[in-house]
Amino acid sequence: MTKESVVITGAGSGLGASLARKFSSNGSHVCLLGRTKEKLFETASKLESDYSIFEVDVTSRLSVKNTIAKIQADRDSIDCLVNNAGVGIFKYIEHLTEENINQMIDTNLKGTIYCTQEVLTGMREKNKGSIVNIVSGSGKVAKSTESVYSASKFGVRGFSDALALEVKDSNIHIFSAYMGNMKTNLWSNELARENLDSYMDPDDVADIIIKSLKPRKHLKVSDITILNHM
Repeated sequence: MTKESVVITGAGSGLGASLARKFSSNGSHVCLLGRTKEKLFETASKLESDYSIFEVDVTSRLSVKNTIAKIQADRDSIDCLVNNAGVGIFKYIEHLTEENINQMIDTNLKGTIYCTQEVLTGMREKNKGSIVNIVSGSGKVAKSTESVYSASKFGVRGFSDALALEVKDSNIHIFSAYMGNMKTNLWSNELARENLDSYMDPDDVADIIIKSLKPRKHLKVSDITILNHM
């Protein structure tokens, strides 16, 4: 029996790495996607099942297209896509450069769209599959110094909701995860680093997401909000 194939973008660290370990421990073949092969190999060293590694730039439609085509050729099908790759640059709007803005919109929003486009055709043909969009709480509640980051994540939220309507008559599962602050490399400023101990553990978030994806009779979880404990 062929193992379930799970594709995770941004798998080199943080939540992506945690999800990779959890899926692997469940026996899935995990396809690790990211910009830095060294980080992907580090994640892979902790996996229990077989895996494959792909260096990809999700902001490039061609890079995504070629990578997904290679995975589909190798694995026959993709059972689950996790759109986890994300960039956050937290500054007041007047301090954001054009490069900062493009990086967040291109990675967080367009990267999610590109990856989804490439896997969806195969999922429609087989009438099965799951697409998991890691949106973050900033896709529901805007925050100061997160104007463009929130804009990108609100965009992913709208994309996910519309996508769910497009596939509602199929067996394709669209799932959105909204979570608060996690202990990841996303936080670079001094104040955020000082508060890291109060942030949620990516392993806990990964557990909740995977349990929410479990097939259950007469129900399907469309989204989940995970809040920081105050």
